[in-house]
Order: sequence, then structure tokens, then C-alpha cells
Amino acid sequence: MLILTDDLFQRMRDHLEAGYPREACGILIGEMDGDQKIARDLYLAPNAWSVENEREGQRNRYLISPDDFVRADRAASRRGLDIIGFFHSHPDHPARPSETDREFALPAISFVIVGVRQGRATDLTSWVLRDDRSAFDEEAVTTHPDASGQP
Repeated sequence: MLILTDDLFQRMRDHLEAGYPREACGILIGEMDGDQKIARDLYLAPNAWSVENEREGQRNRYLISPDDFVRADRAASRRGLDIIGFFHSHPDHPARPSETDREFALPAISFVIVGVRQGRATDLTSWVLRDDRSAFDEEAVTTHPDASGQP
């Protein structure tokens, strides 16, 4: 289960809507306790994807640069937290992982996808890649008003 505060959920939505019609992305920072992940902050990363052609571009691909990943990891470490997941938008597409998402995801952490239709976030799903990398399993997401970690 992934737990987000209402504030973090809104910041995520705002960031992903602002990226429309391109994919936008970021990193979840928080704590892991078994299968439960409590988000304490977000790192709002720019989409660093640079290839643009008929098949792919920022409209359907994203990349978090190594520099942004390191900055997020250091920010988390300074606070005694970890990277617990990643999030990105699917502009005008369902919030379900693609084959490309499966290829690049990591097991155990949350992989949040938000459908953004006509510039508005519509649905949020979270997924965890199986250890054998064969498929994703959907993960429950709970939001709550404060940072206590309790829904």
C-alpha cells in the first residue's frame, strides 16, 4: 500500500497537469515498512527525454536524468528517508503500465501512473513490479490529510 498526504497528492497532480500534453515525472520520497510505503515528499523532476520522432517523444516517454535522481536521493538521505517510488503521467491514455514502463521499472518500489486527459488529472494507479520482472501488480493507494502516516 502507498500512503500519500492530500498535499503531496495535489502537488503531484499539479506537476503532471502542468506537463501536459507531454509526460511529466517525479520521485516519491518516504519510508518503507514491509509492503507499506509512506510518502513524505516529492521530487518534481523535469522530463529529460530527448528523442523526438514519429514513434516516441515526450508525449509518450519520460526520463529522469541521473543528476535529478542523485539530487532526490541525497535530499532523501539528509532527512533519513529513501526513494520509495516514481510517478509519471500518461497524457490522454489510461493510468496502466505499458510494456516500456515494465522494461524500466524496478521491483519492490511504487510505480505511480496518473492519467491526464485534456490537461486534467483523472485517475491515479500505483503498481509494483514483480521480482521476476514479468508483470506489475496493482497496489492500493490511500490519501490522508496530514503527515502522520495514518489514513
